[in-house]
Amino acid sequence: MSLSNTILQGFLVSQLCVGVIGNSLLFMLYVYSFLVRSRFSRPIDHIFMHLVLVNMLTVIFAMISYIMSSFGVRHFLDDAGCKAVLYVFRVTRGLSICTTSILSTFQAITIIPSNSKWTWLKPKLSTWTCCSFLFAWLINLLIYVHIIETVVAKINYTDVGDGYYHVFCKIRLTVFRTKELFLSVIITGDALFMTIMMLTSFYMVTLLYKHRKGAQYLRSQSLSSQQSPELRATHSILLLVSCFVIFYWLNNFITLYGLYSHETIPTLGVIIVIVSSFYPTLCPFLLMSNNKIILQFISSLSVLRITCFQRAFGG
Repeated sequence: MSLSNTILQGFLVSQLCVGVIGNSLLFMLYVYSFLVRSRFSRPIDHIFMHLVLVNMLTVIFAMISYIMSSFGVRHFLDDAGCKAVLYVFRVTRGLSICTTSILSTFQAITIIPSNSKWTWLKPKLSTWTCCSFLFAWLINLLIYVHIIETVVAKINYTDVGDGYYHVFCKIRLTVFRTKELFLSVIITGDALFMTIMMLTSFYMVTLLYKHRKGAQYLRSQSLSSQQSPELRATHSILLLVSCFVIFYWLNNFITLYGLYSHETIPTLGVIIVIVSSFYPTLCPFLLMSNNKIILQFISSLSVLRITCFQRAFGG
């Protein structure tokens, strides 16, 4: 086994573990807050729960095949396995961009000033969010049915073909000509959600700038330095959207290069998987950095540790 393959194994396994542990930990904390501390639960927490859940599934179904391949497994997926793994991966990845878009829109409406003409949107947030989730699930489940119809397992493990294919799966040649139409539908949908994210992010940045400018007139520096929960959540979401946009365009650039390249690129698949998994892997930690639930949980652990230390050495 070569050193490069060993490094690749370690990196893939580490990224999978970090992504699954981070997302599952945050998901369990949100569930705990929802079930045990429901009075402290916020409507936006349900969006966070959905986001970390689909991100966890994205990481698992994106990386498991390449991890098995790096350990020398030659026939990990058959036709049914290819259809199931790629279908779930594409659906959850599509839900990730939809949920991030819903999240940024939700927060933009939440921080609308009370004197704005758009204030009437706030009472409709719960209904709008529920309908958005239903639409996101429905549209992604329908769009990616195309994968079930076109993807098959490779007969020969070394079969790469033209452009980029999955390590264990490929597109049937008889329907390969329809890839332009399929890609057009995906790109159009992604462009729509990206536009929504960019517009709502620009609006939030504008409001934050006005808030900071207004805070400069406060006499007390301690008051001006304080951040409300809404502002903390806004900063986290803006950071989240920025991270998503960077890795989204990087992943799309590499993917399109592979699809339209006339060269054989056997390592491009694993590069795309690593890049596409960065956002769902980093997402929970970006949310943890400024999340009240996490800060309270860490504070509780610190108090518990001090109490146990005092009991152990203080009699």
